[in-house]
Amino acid sequence: MMEWFDHIVFWHWWILAGVLLILELTAPAFFFLWLGIAAAAVGLILLVFPSIDLETQLILFAIASIVAVLAWRKYRESRPSKTDQPNLNRRGQQYIGRVFSLTAPITNGVGKVTVDDSTWKVKGPDLPTGTHIRVTGVDGVIFKVESAE
Repeated sequence: MMEWFDHIVFWHWWILAGVLLILELTAPAFFFLWLGIAAAAVGLILLVFPSIDLETQLILFAIASIVAVLAWRKYRESRPSKTDQPNLNRRGQQYIGRVFSLTAPITNGVGKVTVDDSTWKVKGPDLPTGTHIRVTGVDGVIFKVESAE
C-alpha cells in the first residue's frame, strides 16, 4: 500500500482538485474551491518538476492552500459587497431615524415601544407613555432613543 504513495504523479493531484471542486459544489462553505486550486497548482508544479518527493508535495499543498485561503479573505475584506439593502439582516438598524410613540414610559432610562408587531426595549431619558421618540441608535436589541417633540 505504501508503494503507491511513491508513484504519485501530476494527474493524481488534478483528480484531487476535481474532487475538491465537486465537493465545493455540494457544500455551502466556499472553502474547498481554494483547496482545489492549491491541489491543481501542486499538480502543475509536479508536471514541470516530476521528481519532487511526496513530503515536498504535501508541504507545497499545505502552503498553497493557506496562501489561497488567506489571499481570498484579504481580497474580500478589501472589497465589501455592495447592496441596495445594507440593513437587510440587521433589523434594528432599519429603524434608526424613525419616530414612534412610547407604549410604556421610560422610567430609570428603560421603556418599551411597539413597532409593527414587535415590542422593543428602549433606553433614553425618562418620558411618559405616548411621547413621540426618535430612534438614534441600536445596542443589540435595544433602541437608543431621544424625545422627538
